[in-house]
Amino acid sequence: MGIRITTLSENTAQIGDFIAEWGLSVLVETGKTKVLLDTGKGYSCVYNADTLGIELGGIDKIVLSHGHFDHTGGLREVLRRMRKDVEIIAHPDMWQIKYSRRKDEARYIGVPFHRSELETLGAHFVLTEKPTKIDDSIMTTGEIPMVTPFEEIDPDLFVKEGSEWKPDKVRDDQALIIKSAAGLIVILGCAHRGMINTLYHAMQLTGEDGIYAVIGGSHLISASEERLWQTITALREIGVQKLGLCHCTDLPVITLFANEFGDAFLFNKAGTVIEIP
Repeated sequence: MGIRITTLSENTAQIGDFIAEWGLSVLVETGKTKVLLDTGKGYSCVYNADTLGIELGGIDKIVLSHGHFDHTGGLREVLRRMRKDVEIIAHPDMWQIKYSRRKDEARYIGVPFHRSELETLGAHFVLTEKPTKIDDSIMTTGEIPMVTPFEEIDPDLFVKEGSEWKPDKVRDDQALIIKSAAGLIVILGCAHRGMINTLYHAMQLTGEDGIYAVIGGSHLISASEERLWQTITALREIGVQKLGLCHCTDLPVITLFANEFGDAFLFNKAGTVIEIP
């Protein structure tokens, strides 16, 4: 088989018996390996997998893009369904006490479970800042360098250390890189450290000079118009041929990108299945 990419959880849903829920979960299947990137916010990942006839017990590894509730909140249900020990690859900072602070209101947005509870359900956490090779065609980006002049971390994100608030640099933000016959595929969680930074890093890690497809969240929900157009320019320079942005991209931004990229753009939803030879 080629590569099958199935979105199990997303803010919107395909027509049919699917649940939409703020968050993201994407299953990547190659001939060798099944990798789940994130688990959404709650029950939607498991429910939508059932709708699609996907057996979650067949997953080989789980990768967490970062430690926010909308990407980790489905972990307990997924682990209960898998009923086996499973390696979960993530950055050490995923366990930071993460908050969003807007208009003097602080809201906890970190992992909604204790690590020990997840471990009793079979989770084996492998925490590393480095890129991790999963098989010959799949790897994680590891920690992503900030190199573009126009991408920045959301200033409303903080971590709490004791009584002290510190800006969250979201060092735990990472993505999946897949090598295919068509070219590199990058699956984003939220791209808090910048979608273009992530793509540049993926090309550097693999030695490739272009990206075939980009799928997932881009965190352009609050981006300035200038940043949006700089992002569009960079995507064209990289030569991206398929663009399936969703989740924290935001619907007005999705509309802009759909207009700019035409048939190359895919409105990715829960229940979407992408086949790549």
